[in-house]
Amino acid sequence: MHDSPETRAIQTPDADAPLLSVRDLCVRFRGITALDGVSFDVQRGHITGLIGPNGAGKTTLFNCLSRLYGYAEGSIAFEGRSLDRTPAHRIAGLGIGRTFQNLALFASMSVLDNIKVGRHARTRKGFFANALRLPGVHGEEADCTRRAEELVRFLGLEAVADKRVSELPFGTRKRVELGRALASEPRLLLLDEPAAGLNHEEVGALGSLVRAIRDQFRLTVLLVEHHMGLVMSVSDHVVALNFGRKIADGRPEEVRKDPGVVQAYLGADA
Repeated sequence: MHDSPETRAIQTPDADAPLLSVRDLCVRFRGITALDGVSFDVQRGHITGLIGPNGAGKTTLFNCLSRLYGYAEGSIAFEGRSLDRTPAHRIAGLGIGRTFQNLALFASMSVLDNIKVGRHARTRKGFFANALRLPGVHGEEADCTRRAEELVRFLGLEAVADKRVSELPFGTRKRVELGRALASEPRLLLLDEPAAGLNHEEVGALGSLVRAIRDQFRLTVLLVEHHMGLVMSVSDHVVALNFGRKIADGRPEEVRKDPGVVQAYLGADA
């Protein structure tokens, strides 16, 4: 059977087309509008920063991209494929990985095992096959371990690989969550406030790490962050939100000087 033109378009996406397209997205919670007609693109291979004051709608937007939230109007397309009806448990398998502002790790498990959890989005054997140790399970488990060990080395976690996550400092746990997200081999990595809770030295190292991740793994990054220095130093493109609406969209140096962005962060008298 031959593939349809639509199927071929998904399999061989236009290299010049955006990886992610958000169009006219609206989200309302009991009469409160969290996102109001937001549209923007994320280009392949770019680090795109998403900024805005508290309550601007950044995390709501991330939760829509992860399909944790529904939306009243608008659309989201990833590699030309609509995500409007995609359930949350299918998102990682499509090639979208995510970290969370509030760490979502398994505290009683080791660093290595937490990272291996992320790899299971790429395995083919189901729960029963693993429980019964059916043929092929051992090979997949070995692959999960090998890939997780590679990420442990890349993230400089060798010394704590066998430690429980609950025993680690906050900055180290942040790297573990990054490893878990990378284990699913995403093409789009969503980073939700990765600098939150880090000290100045850790934030500087994080900027270098985000660029290294983009370059080494050849993926695209969408970064939600309050730390303006980090966003402006690592991003190729920046989108600014305020009260659920997009107020700026462009290169970091353009967005930094945009009057609407200055007013949103510093007030009308700025």
